[in-house]
Amino acid sequence: MKFPLRCSGSRTGGRFALASVIGAALISAVGGCSSDLSAEPPCFPPEYSVTPSEAKPGSLVTVAAPEADCNPRYGKNARIQVVIADERGVEIISTTAPMTDAGAFTFTFRVPAQMAVGEAAVTATPHKVDWCDDTGTNNRVQGAADLERASCAERRKPLTIIR
Repeated sequence: MKFPLRCSGSRTGGRFALASVIGAALISAVGGCSSDLSAEPPCFPPEYSVTPSEAKPGSLVTVAAPEADCNPRYGKNARIQVVIADERGVEIISTTAPMTDAGAFTFTFRVPAQMAVGEAAVTATPHKVDWCDDTGTNNRVQGAADLERASCAERRKPLTIIR
């Protein structure tokens, strides 16, 4: 098999370059690594907060996250999916809000009167992006009408509802 590899210098230098390329390819294939050295490291969504952590019906609550320290590349029209479920597991709020390309967002809502007293659950996940593969790869789901997120990728924050 001939390889169209031409290097300036001696024949030995050309063989060394070819051996290096083949060796790197074999190591990548055996190790399960990508041979794309320009690939970015894994990038998970930034941690978000719920403030205050205890609220009465009618109070304002903010769900927010800073920009990620890495490059998730959500895009200029990125959205965050925010779901608030009460103590009984009933979804009281389910909406999307604007998010930056780097994952920053702020969503403020007024606690509805019908929320049950107890510990509610707040989730905030990038909209139409699947993180369940646990690799940190942005697996944007193009054109999906409904995306059922697996629990492995869903972070939940508590919000205690009091009277």
